[in-house]
Amino acid sequence: MKLISTGDASRPRLRRVDVPAYLAAKHGIDIAVSTLAKMATVGGGPPMQYSGRIPLYHVQDLDGWANERLSKSVRSTSERRSG
Repeated sequence: MKLISTGDASRPRLRRVDVPAYLAAKHGIDIAVSTLAKMATVGGGPPMQYSGRIPLYHVQDLDGWANERLSKSVRSTSERRSG
């Protein structure tokens, strides 16, 4: 698997196989390509566009989706439960 640079402005959209490396490098979120494919079918995944039959994920959409999945910062586990 090819590692995608998180600062590569020449690639505004990524193929599905490149998304896990991007999310892991930029947001620390581990996700499998198969999970992204399943989410594309049932919902809950990041927004995508198609070029023909190839799904493409805009980097800004991936960043927004990742931020939605992350909780706010907490200082203890009890804060997480009360929020």
